[in-house]
Amino acid sequence: MSPRIMRGLLLASSSLIPFIVSDAQAQTALPEIVVEAQRAAPPRQRPTTAPSPQPDSNATLAAQNTQFDIARDSLSPRFGASTFDMNRAFIETLPGGINTPLNSVLLQTPGVSQDSTVNGDIHVRNEHANVQYRINGITLPDGISGFGRVLGTNFVGSLALITGALPAQFGLRTAGIIDIQTPSGNSLQHGGSVGIYGGSFGTVSPSFEYGGRSGNTEYFVTGLGLTNNLGIQNPTDSHNAIHDRTYQGNFFSYTSTILDAQTRLATIFGNFTGHFQIPNNPGQTPQFTAFGVSNFDSAALNENQAEQNTFGVVALQKSVNGLDLQLAAFSRYSTLHFIPDTIGDLVFNGIASDVYRRSFANGLQGDAAYKLNDAHTLRAGFTVTGEGTLNSNDSTVLPLDSGGTPVDTPFTVNDNLSKIGWIAGIYLQDEWRINDKLTLNVGLRFDQMWQFVNANQLSPRVNVVYKPLDGTTLHAGYARYFTPPPQAIAAPANIAPFANTTAQPETFQQSPVLPERSHYFDAGIVQRITPNLQVGIDAYYKIARDLLDDGQFGAALILNGFNYETAKNTGVELTASYKDGNFSAYGNLAWARQLAKNIVSNQYLFGLDELAYIANNYIYTDHAQTWTASAGASYLWQNTRFSADMVYGSGLRSGFANTEHVPPYATVNLGISREFKVSPDLKPITARFTVVNVFDTVYQIRDGSGIGVFAPQFGTRRGFFVGLSQKL
Repeated sequence: MSPRIMRGLLLASSSLIPFIVSDAQAQTALPEIVVEAQRAAPPRQRPTTAPSPQPDSNATLAAQNTQFDIARDSLSPRFGASTFDMNRAFIETLPGGINTPLNSVLLQTPGVSQDSTVNGDIHVRNEHANVQYRINGITLPDGISGFGRVLGTNFVGSLALITGALPAQFGLRTAGIIDIQTPSGNSLQHGGSVGIYGGSFGTVSPSFEYGGRSGNTEYFVTGLGLTNNLGIQNPTDSHNAIHDRTYQGNFFSYTSTILDAQTRLATIFGNFTGHFQIPNNPGQTPQFTAFGVSNFDSAALNENQAEQNTFGVVALQKSVNGLDLQLAAFSRYSTLHFIPDTIGDLVFNGIASDVYRRSFANGLQGDAAYKLNDAHTLRAGFTVTGEGTLNSNDSTVLPLDSGGTPVDTPFTVNDNLSKIGWIAGIYLQDEWRINDKLTLNVGLRFDQMWQFVNANQLSPRVNVVYKPLDGTTLHAGYARYFTPPPQAIAAPANIAPFANTTAQPETFQQSPVLPERSHYFDAGIVQRITPNLQVGIDAYYKIARDLLDDGQFGAALILNGFNYETAKNTGVELTASYKDGNFSAYGNLAWARQLAKNIVSNQYLFGLDELAYIANNYIYTDHAQTWTASAGASYLWQNTRFSADMVYGSGLRSGFANTEHVPPYATVNLGISREFKVSPDLKPITARFTVVNVFDTVYQIRDGSGIGVFAPQFGTRRGFFVGLSQKL
């Protein structure tokens, strides 16, 4: 068994359907359910010291890095959590392969529903945002916009979605942990590939990746460009959006250097730059007169948005005498700039806002694990992050006369606010293997925030895993969570100058955005029915105070946060996987419900009628979807792979106070891929053909109503795409 497979088995958790495969078996990816605390095979014994570096031996260097990878992963086990694992080989079996956007890959995991799919918005177990991204065990700080575009799929070695009652090392963002491992060790061979992918919607996407070893250093770099006519979700049901061109670029690099037999230094760098036209919804009726204009064609609006996200990590790892340590310094710079169509926005909305947000975050993360004896493994760690944010908003509005009638004398309101805030956390936990069938993990975590609000919390965590029979695993857990709001969306706005203007809110009440506090319960069972078929079921219940939410309350694709006083989140997830020869399939079905009551912060964002209704009634949150499903299948026939996947949703909420929902939908994607040689002197070429939304289903993700929903959004229509990739 290869080291890559063994590492996957060691890391699998209690409600897991991993797709684990060695490089030699990449065309026959095998779904399998395993449990970390009750390993399917005896754990590989790590030597107390790694072999001495031998720069001329690629095999030795690969073995050293694999040992360090195992040690690093032991710092952050997924004990008792619900985990869905996908490696690079599985991703390549999807209809779009590694050209599949990261958020679309995540839609194939249990309980994940889509929002604006092109923008990368997903909801894990009906939560809004609250997702943490980790690369090689290191947490990346929050940025201004989501990681859906920032993190591409082409640098992923393996990918896991971790949910449920999480161990103590996971803090702050806890609805879901997107745990990414970069290629390394035996999976990193000298060479790479260049490719081109494109087709419908004017899509052109060149890419490259290259990796290898030089001396004691492994390295891996990827780059991806993208341009198409569907940068933001289409607000109409037409096949092609109006004014929706985007230009995007991603770059990612990873290095790993063996300093000595017990020490490794790793670096991570990533950058995303994107420009987006904001799509137009034709046929809208002007509401105001501005700069002498009262008749404006909404199809001719020219709103644009630019985004940049850059992050870097330097991590020093030490493994000696049963003690594993990692200390990482990380940094992230993120900007977002919305440029309005001043006249057009004033005519339709009564306000035109030029919005700029900037975040610069730096921090340290330390983790340690020590095997005290055969029964107990102790783990501890800390994290501290300092973040400076700038929120700048220059809004052009129209004044109101004494009778409340807009006057065509536009003026600008300036609102600039900067803040340096801090978040720190520490944890301690003990993994206790009571016997071969029963394992208990107990932890304690403390988090402190100093931002627009100062607050802290001590959070206990308990998980138990029990394996009464071979092929049967039960787990249960409890976690206390503390979730600070992202500093950029929690910044208070200067709303007083908007009195007696066309942007005047119905109330000027503006209580500060608070951290969310919750109790989380999770339990499940995994059963191997036959050697080919495995199934699992997981149930969860969450009770929250000051539930965090956010929404788009204006034309800019920028979010503003608020809290519900109380909330409850309940759900059940079913998973299954099947493998027989060259055929494999998987399926997920989730039922969920999130209800909340009483808005207690940033009340000015809402109408008085909605505030009054929500104060006295539990309502569905806007991102709540009752039924979510995904499924996929792959078959290898004479070196040609046929694949399909499906996503179903019963519809996100809409209407007054989210009392309605958009219609249900289902979309299907198909793909064919084949690797072949065109010349004995060249490495193989992979050709791929993909059909997205095969049946050209017209479906609405948002209808423009509901809390924090500014514009309607329709899902992507049918598209045809072709890709070619040449190995180097």
